[in-house]
Amino acid sequence: MLIQIAPDLWHMQRGFKAAGLPVSSRMTVVRLGNGRLWLHSPIKFGDDVRNQLRQLGEVAYLVAPNRYHHMYIGHALRAFPDAAVYGAPGLAEKRPDLTSLRTLGDTVEPEWAAELDQVAVQGIPIANEVVWFHKPSATLIATDLLQCWCGDLDWKAGAYARLTGVRNHLDVPRTVRLATRDRAAAAASARAILAWPFIRVITAHNAIVEQDAHAAAARALARFGA
Repeated sequence: MLIQIAPDLWHMQRGFKAAGLPVSSRMTVVRLGNGRLWLHSPIKFGDDVRNQLRQLGEVAYLVAPNRYHHMYIGHALRAFPDAAVYGAPGLAEKRPDLTSLRTLGDTVEPEWAAELDQVAVQGIPIANEVVWFHKPSATLIATDLLQCWCGDLDWKAGAYARLTGVRNHLDVPRTVRLATRDRAAAAASARAILAWPFIRVITAHNAIVEQDAHAAAARALARFGA
């Protein structure tokens, strides 16, 4: 079920396997001022969560925030067929079946500009991640750019987290660092992200960081020279 983080902000995690590795992913839900719901990185959910979402508001926007977190967009669209679908740059070529997909960028969509700001991270084209700032709760919403694998993990997942440098602390994974093609562009995006006055960082994998979150994100994004 969805768990509330702050007013008009919820999340839900679900485990799955990626290349045999047991991992988890997080869906973040924002209720906008008009009562509509914005679903970030949808995961697979059942009727109980679908009903919970309907009780919270109208699911209006489904967001695939990078070129990897799109697996369950179709699942969410089947549950809420009237929702608009938004995706990271380049996702349309990867998912031609999502015929109504609208491409995200640095320009904030007017439908959610009052509550959310966004930065399309440059210099890492394999992901083309878009990162968000939820203004009312001062929350940074990231996907793969920042990760923090905490808690009890399967030994394979724990080993992977240590190998990529994100076990029990917030950082840019080594996989993302190695995929960076333009450090100057990535650094500029990092500076734009750090200009937001966030006090909390939500990651898709797997922690929500609330202790000194801005400082932790600044240390992590310094990997790009920000």
